[in-house]
Amino acid sequence: MTSLPPAALQEVQLPALVARDLRLAVLRLDQRPAAHNGNKGYKLRPWRERLARGEGRGLISLGGAHSNHLHAVAALGRAEGFATVGLLRGEPCLTPTVQDLQAKGMILHWLGYGGYRRRHDSDFWQPWQARYPGLLPIPEGGCDEQAAAACAAIVTELRQGLAALDWPDCQQVWLATGTGTTLAGVIRAADPAWQVVGGLAVPPGHGVEANLDRLLAQHTATNWRLLDASRGGFGRLDAELARAMADFQAQTGIALEPLYTGKLWLALRQAIENDALAPGSRLVLIHSGGLQGRRALEPQLAKWVAG
Repeated sequence: MTSLPPAALQEVQLPALVARDLRLAVLRLDQRPAAHNGNKGYKLRPWRERLARGEGRGLISLGGAHSNHLHAVAALGRAEGFATVGLLRGEPCLTPTVQDLQAKGMILHWLGYGGYRRRHDSDFWQPWQARYPGLLPIPEGGCDEQAAAACAAIVTELRQGLAALDWPDCQQVWLATGTGTTLAGVIRAADPAWQVVGGLAVPPGHGVEANLDRLLAQHTATNWRLLDASRGGFGRLDAELARAMADFQAQTGIALEPLYTGKLWLALRQAIENDALAPGSRLVLIHSGGLQGRRALEPQLAKWVAG
């Protein structure tokens, strides 16, 4: 399988940090190619390994019309020559993501909203596995024990980045969470002296907590917490968020997307401005990629920024 060089850990300079004697670096998982972009390359690694062992002939999974997960699955299938099928939420529509899925050869089925809600039923996968024998089913978002274990490798790259920056350590690691899978992997591998902060992309009570209970059942780490960064709902956007993203990009050259990393940065910025972080702290923000999903939202974001 393709191996990638470690992601860069890029320190950024912002006036709000200097004024409070804080340092911030961004782990640039967003710079990875489409098949491995952001956290997706880690979450898909267990299924790539199963395919390499000859356990299947392709992958089938679920997501929405802007899904970073399906985008990575389709890109991986095109890059490595296996079949992919996507089961999509809602009614047929054409977004930049859907166009990419089609261009990369993914077979698409639209389930409507009622059909998509059945994805947690015990018999959901039976007809699809009968229709597409040999395709390995991946849960929504890749939420799975093996995927969480694979995400622990993010911490290995983070440590390499700290050494490259000549940082002896960091005090906090911030990352966005939609299912809890990546967060669970990072918590498992994090140094006990770090505090891991998971910025919820969905409101509290929408599944992340239950997933973390399951994925961390055998782990006793207590150096982590969840923070509601959802701004009232997954996909709920506003002018303050758009301007925070634009300001961050203007000052650092790093683009964010509004559903995960943009909301994460806004929550971290508010913590900085509220003096909630100890002076002298070194902070890491994990950029989990997903910029492809931003394309359909660009007109609205630009309108808010111009506002």
